[in-house]
Amino acid sequence: MKRFIPILLTLSVCLALCGCGGAAAEPEKTSDKLQIVATVFPAYDFSRQIAGERAAVTLLIPPGAEVHSFEPTAKDMVRIQNADLLVCNGGESEEWLEQLLEGQEAPLHILRMLDCVDALEEEAVEGMQEVDEDAEEEGPEYDEHVWTSPVNARSICRALAESLSQVDPEGAGMYQANCDAYCAKLQILDEAFRQVVDGAARHTVIFADRFPARYFVEEYGLDYYAAFPGCAEDTEPAAGTVAFLIDKLREEQIPAVFYIEFSNEKMADIICEDTGCKKLLFHSCHSISADDLKAGVGYLELMQNNVTTLGEALR
Repeated sequence: MKRFIPILLTLSVCLALCGCGGAAAEPEKTSDKLQIVATVFPAYDFSRQIAGERAAVTLLIPPGAEVHSFEPTAKDMVRIQNADLLVCNGGESEEWLEQLLEGQEAPLHILRMLDCVDALEEEAVEGMQEVDEDAEEEGPEYDEHVWTSPVNARSICRALAESLSQVDPEGAGMYQANCDAYCAKLQILDEAFRQVVDGAARHTVIFADRFPARYFVEEYGLDYYAAFPGCAEDTEPAAGTVAFLIDKLREEQIPAVFYIEFSNEKMADIICEDTGCKKLLFHSCHSISADDLKAGVGYLELMQNNVTTLGEALR
């Protein structure tokens, strides 16, 4: 079915542009500002921080949506076609985007965050629930949550400033200045995490959930156990997975277990009830609530909250 997505969406876009098909989506009103389309929240937030007032930034995947099963609409395709710069994640979860881009005729500037860092393959650690694959893998599957390391976030922002400067040379000085200022804040965030880890009583974290923090733990030298890989679709835990994590909590006397944003928290609740440990949110920043988006909450604020909760989990 995926082979037909580009054809179906091309037809939908044609209907949208010509006004056929009833309530078809119309192209958004353009302005003198640079038009940036970002697929996921980190790409959106980094873009608005670096581009500032010179650009209008659109978040393609709605707040709170399940990013791993997102299906684009005809209006989304029009937004992409009208963009001066597309900032996306790259990787398996955005296969739909790569298929759409195959049909693009006009040149489009694209920045893939996965290409801005040294990508790590997803791994299955001890106790992690195996995920059934519908099809045989053609190659390595990379962990896509590259922004969870503030060091990687700096690399992405520098690449973004360079891309913006290529698209809009007149704004190059401002983009670089914004990038330098924001990277300085990311440096402070990085130092805060290192201070927590350096003063910690332990260096193991447990996620009773998907595990989107591979780049984070690699950066700060932490060990981890988790229920599922970062991009797992099935998050119904087997009894053996729950039992393993409970045993690890007790064995290493870990005071807290993590869950991630928009989780049903069911597995974390079971573990906390059995062990008496604390349940803490580790925000992967992959998505954000509509209220937080409206309030202007950004990557820095969400990750600063992670500094606090990490300190509680490692004490």
